[in-house]
Amino acid sequence: MNQRTLPLDALESEAIYILREVLAQFEKPVLLFSGGKDSITLVRLAQKAFYPAKLPFPLLHIDTGHNFPETIEFRDRLAKELDLELIVRNVQDNIDKGIVKEETGRYASRNILQTQTLVDAIDEFGFDACIGGARRDEEKARAKERIFSVRDDFGQWDEKNQRPELFDMLNGKIDLGQNVRVFPISNWTELDVWSYIEKEKIEIPSIYFAHKRKTFLRDQLIWSADDKVVYRDEDEEVVERMVRFRTVGDMSCTAAVLSNAVDIAKVVEEIRDSSISERGARIDDKRSEAAMEKRKQQGYF
Repeated sequence: MNQRTLPLDALESEAIYILREVLAQFEKPVLLFSGGKDSITLVRLAQKAFYPAKLPFPLLHIDTGHNFPETIEFRDRLAKELDLELIVRNVQDNIDKGIVKEETGRYASRNILQTQTLVDAIDEFGFDACIGGARRDEEKARAKERIFSVRDDFGQWDEKNQRPELFDMLNGKIDLGQNVRVFPISNWTELDVWSYIEKEKIEIPSIYFAHKRKTFLRDQLIWSADDKVVYRDEDEEVVERMVRFRTVGDMSCTAAVLSNAVDIAKVVEEIRDSSISERGARIDDKRSEAAMEKRKQQGYF
């Protein structure tokens, strides 16, 4: 069945089945959590999958140090309110150690630097399954992923050597040193996620709703001017605009969109009418035609 025709109840059931299979087949899973809408949705699905027990795995956030403050505040508050174990590892630590090098210039970003920190965290804690909110509709490289996507002992992904997943059979068998990235909402669309958030009345960071923000234009995209994290030329004029963010990655590579959607119902309506992918506002995906695929091959989520 085409993923766009699946009702929310069917998508929810599929995701819950996948989450339970993770717990059944792996010894030390973790949920990768960014404070964004997709990972927040995963938390709700995991709560339903294992109710009335607590989540049987921790949350892991790879913090670039350049995240939107609204998402960091939300991350900490959610973990505290739900009594969840939250592990945070910082890209800055690897920069300080000289393991990775800070980018400079107009399009500098720490987004790609997350890879090494994630691989290090997986090795540090011995995680064998990393659950994340990537979806096939986001980007063509993500469309190639299996639901159980095997990585080698360097965290690398070989898109040409993937296991078949027939009849919803999920094979979690891995060799020593390997780990698996798991995508329970792989078959969801952006509209599905927002519709689920609306249906379940899930709280999300305020940055997803329209708000006045100091911004500037570059490359026909709207950038936040609220922080020194985002490089801005002197001739790039700062103007207050009514904007919201469709995705909340690293501030230095995530642009806003003009919007008057101040609540979830209006966001759902806006997404339904949109003809542009949410990752159209992610400059890191525009570095080359295969930017995301190359990052995945190196260990990126």
